Amino acid sequence: MTVSSNDLLTDLQARGLIAQMTSEDELKSHLASGSRTLYCGFDPTADSLHLGHLVPLLVLKRFQDAGHNPIALVGGATGLIGDPSFKAAERQLNTSDVVAGWAEKIRGQVSQFVKFDDVSNPARVVNNLDWAGNMNVLDFLRDIGKHFSVNAMINKESVQQRLNREGAGISFTEFSYALLQGMDFAELNREYDCTIQIGGSDQWGNIVGGIDLSRRQNKSQAFGMTVPLVTKSDGTKFGKTESGAVWLDPKKTSQYAFYQFWMNTADADVYKFLKYFTFLGMEEIDAIEQADKDSTGKPQAQSILAREATRLVHGEDGLAAAERITQALFSGEADQLSEQDLEQIQLDGLPSSSLAEANLAETPLTSLLAEAGLAASGKQVKDALQRNSVFVNGEAKSMDDNMSAADMFSSEKGYYGKFFLVKLGKKKHHLFTL
Repeated sequence: MTVSSNDLLTDLQARGLIAQMTSEDELKSHLASGSRTLYCGFDPTADSLHLGHLVPLLVLKRFQDAGHNPIALVGGATGLIGDPSFKAAERQLNTSDVVAGWAEKIRGQVSQFVKFDDVSNPARVVNNLDWAGNMNVLDFLRDIGKHFSVNAMINKESVQQRLNREGAGISFTEFSYALLQGMDFAELNREYDCTIQIGGSDQWGNIVGGIDLSRRQNKSQAFGMTVPLVTKSDGTKFGKTESGAVWLDPKKTSQYAFYQFWMNTADADVYKFLKYFTFLGMEEIDAIEQADKDSTGKPQAQSILAREATRLVHGEDGLAAAERITQALFSGEADQLSEQDLEQIQLDGLPSSSLAEANLAETPLTSLLAEAGLAASGKQVKDALQRNSVFVNGEAKSMDDNMSAADMFSSEKGYYGKFFLVKLGKKKHHLFTL
């Protein structure tokens, strides 16, 4: 669903996607009076973005769909420093080569969500190393540092938390991060007439600093808006699983695992996430929620969310792959899969690994399954076996069975002599290939 520029802020507010904004009435008038340029920054702190980045990425897309010009800023410079915002301790600094490599990967990822061609309001991807990397320290202190009050910077909540945490403190390196982010906004304001910055709610202080610097240096009025940091109703961290973060790169989190993350969304969160992570209209989302309330069967919201979010991030092919695996694993008919089917779901992203038959005799089954990621430890595997919750090619295994991995994964017991679909509990699956 595409929203007009006049209705954009109203739609974002209805979705719960605005945490804070500066000068609300003036910002509404600013957006309504023409096509505006806005930006959001993404620091390369890893070789992929994760689910926490998806809300601001999709907000950039929502602005572009409404007729505005998005800039995705990759923090090749700020990624070398580390943002202290509400972090318990200093970040581990990475080398310039590592950060540059990560920045290039992230540039490619953000390019999936905004359009560069065949539109009247094309997006840009920029790297702040292009201007920060050429500035000498004296120019930085005179031209940027002069406009920032240490008093105000120290009083920021994120800095106070570090100062008040015993033994933590904050280095001058991370303390200077706000100046670099402020410089980004002023530079984009000068170069591209960028007048709006969006970011997570933990970036509010940095965004306000950039607005002030743009006013001082460029005599320009600028605006800021933050999106909420996504939380789950049970208090656990959003975008995390037992095996770690949910990444946007399919090499780090497969399309199947990504799809299943959304399928496992709690009922208390799913309608909120439909508003955040899909482009379904509010009336349609409300209708889905009402239909689920009226139904005595399984809610449909999770499957709709999984399809929409997977399609957005991984495209139609990625969605088809995730659904093929899901159908294969949860239909109860895995023994009907052809050899080509098993090879395909392995390519589609089902967690899998190879087994060397010669080494199986020396490998405890509990260690093998834990190392494959089916459980956090061998003890958890042992507990699952005691509950008859481990299945190999559809057959339940227990502590009473022969515990030899060599016996369990022998070629005569595998599908087509080599494939073993292992399920632990209701949701963990792994494909072993002999």
